[in-house]
Amino acid sequence: MVNQFLFKKIDNAQLIVFRVFYGVLICAEAFGAIATGWVRRTFIEPRFTFSFIGFEWLQPLPGNGMYFYFVLMGIFGIFITLGFKYRFSAFAFAFMWAGAYLMQKTSYNNHYYLLMLLAFIMGFLPAHKSHSVDAHYNTGLKAHQMFNYVRWIIILQLFIVYTYASVAKLYGDWLDLSIIEILMRSKKDYFLIGEFLQQKWVHQMIGVFGILFDLLVVPALLWKPTRKVAFALSIFFHLFNSIVFQIGIFPYLSLAFCVFFFNPQTIRNIFLKPKRVPVSENLKLPKNHNWILIALGAYFIIQLLLPLRHHTFNSDVLWTEEGHRLSWRMMLRSRSGTISYRIVNHRNNAESIVNLNDYLTKKQRRKVACYPDFAWQFAQYLKKEYNEKGENISIFVNSRVKVNQGKYHTFIDPNVDLAAVPWKHFSHNEWILPRD
Repeated sequence: MVNQFLFKKIDNAQLIVFRVFYGVLICAEAFGAIATGWVRRTFIEPRFTFSFIGFEWLQPLPGNGMYFYFVLMGIFGIFITLGFKYRFSAFAFAFMWAGAYLMQKTSYNNHYYLLMLLAFIMGFLPAHKSHSVDAHYNTGLKAHQMFNYVRWIIILQLFIVYTYASVAKLYGDWLDLSIIEILMRSKKDYFLIGEFLQQKWVHQMIGVFGILFDLLVVPALLWKPTRKVAFALSIFFHLFNSIVFQIGIFPYLSLAFCVFFFNPQTIRNIFLKPKRVPVSENLKLPKNHNWILIALGAYFIIQLLLPLRHHTFNSDVLWTEEGHRLSWRMMLRSRSGTISYRIVNHRNNAESIVNLNDYLTKKQRRKVACYPDFAWQFAQYLKKEYNEKGENISIFVNSRVKVNQGKYHTFIDPNVDLAAVPWKHFSHNEWILPRD
């Protein structure tokens, strides 16, 4: 039964059209990151970047190297759009995007993580079998069909993202609208809509619509009677996010995903040369079908479990941030804090206070003040710098943090030498103090 469903052949128009949308959008993302100054602010201006812990070996290229890095990613986006050297281009972009994602987290965004997953998924999918340079010059490659599991990989990934995003919103500060009020407060100066976004009834609409849309949009797109309504609401939702939150290509990428929910013949008639693609009813399993099932099963088990890992920590994820990333916990909190670093030199017991302005950009200072992994990593950076000068030091932190509209609380144990403790990936770091 499973084989019959996953390995039946269907028209590949959805995947072909999505490849073009995807290629255009990642090209825009890469070149747009340069044009808007994001590459300069994120990779070139900082003295160093905060990589994901364990990926410290991933560092930005020196000088203007990151400009060339993003130009190359944009070129691979063009190649993907055209279906030119598709497999190589898709995987090259995937690895390069993963590198850019992992070498810095100051500008962390759940959408960047989704794009990394999608980039690798697209590398494996046969999106170059039609309407591509590859298929034009290699007629043996050309095909107008694909296995059904290709479509469902995308749908299931989206279902996981949206469902976890909806469930995560079922907590006090979302339900009482206080976090929405905070998020909208920073939009007060927007032209025309700024005052509109401050209205209580607008916050109520955002609160209810945010939960219901995330929870129901995938099932509604799958069910034909509600598909067009769900698509219309998707256009509104993602354009609203694009205008209000200014999150780059991702609202448009989310709309591009909708091609997988419409009838392939409809997609072909709209975007490609209208033709009837004959689909064989005879099931012919690929030789490696068992390995495909194992790989897909393993991947989606990981995707289902990763967002739940914070439940294994003896801590509140909203306060400690442990287990927050890679879990589709989107637009749930606002953090602010203060921090100071006190260095004790073991040679003469001399103490000094670090001037953060000498090391960090404004955005990095905000992250160090509010997020435990940033605070710990900066302590490791200072320790390394002093060790290279032959000095053995201890580093103590005074830190106070508040979440949303709560009160400030001491965040990091001021008596712990932050340079001497390891970072725990899979359990609570005891030096992160609980809220009083």
